Amino acid sequence: FLTHLHSDHTVGYPDLILTPWVMGRDEPLQVYGPEGVLNMTNHVLEAYQDDIKYRLYGLEPANNQGWQVNAHEIRAGMIYQDNNISVEAFLVNHGSWPTAYGFRFTTPDKVIVISGDTAPSENVATYSNNADILIHEVYYQKGFEQKDEVWKAYHAEHHTSTYELAEIANKAKPGLLVLYHILFWGATEADLLNEISEKYDGEVAVGTDLAVFE
Repeated sequence: FLTHLHSDHTVGYPDLILTPWVMGRDEPLQVYGPEGVLNMTNHVLEAYQDDIKYRLYGLEPANNQGWQVNAHEIRAGMIYQDNNISVEAFLVNHGSWPTAYGFRFTTPDKVIVISGDTAPSENVATYSNNADILIHEVYYQKGFEQKDEVWKAYHAEHHTSTYELAEIANKAKPGLLVLYHILFWGATEADLLNEISEKYDGEVAVGTDLAVFE
């Protein structure tokens, strides 16, 4: 599930397609994302045609399914459902970028919402209302105040400060708020948590690779 197609969210896409195939995935990858994901997928596969053909028709025993991708271009609303999970996409405001989504994942025992990249969004507050976990991007407010005016204008339109996120969390009241896609700007994790705790007294954690939250 791709929130939007900025490079810092998609440069790993070829690896996601190809490496699991090399490691044995034997069915097409299902990908859900905004308009443009089909075009991106086709160009990634075209760029790696020599590699794909070598693995298919050389000595390597690669299967002919796992490199393929079914790319689904989504709109806001329910985009995926099976017996274990349903996924809703909702629009968020990522500056002048044309289409960016957040996602709400609902399972039999948990509701988890991920903001994607966004400036403060009422949609995030609405879709994460009483969620078990809200995973939200954030930047350090005191670091922001040291930026020049051009960068301040950019970040204010595209991202969410600790203080702004505190307002969203106070509205939504998630069981746990997890910070990710963090612009630290010299801050430590403790600095970030202290800053958001000035305006929000709920449980907050800093997300890290491979962390597990329940």
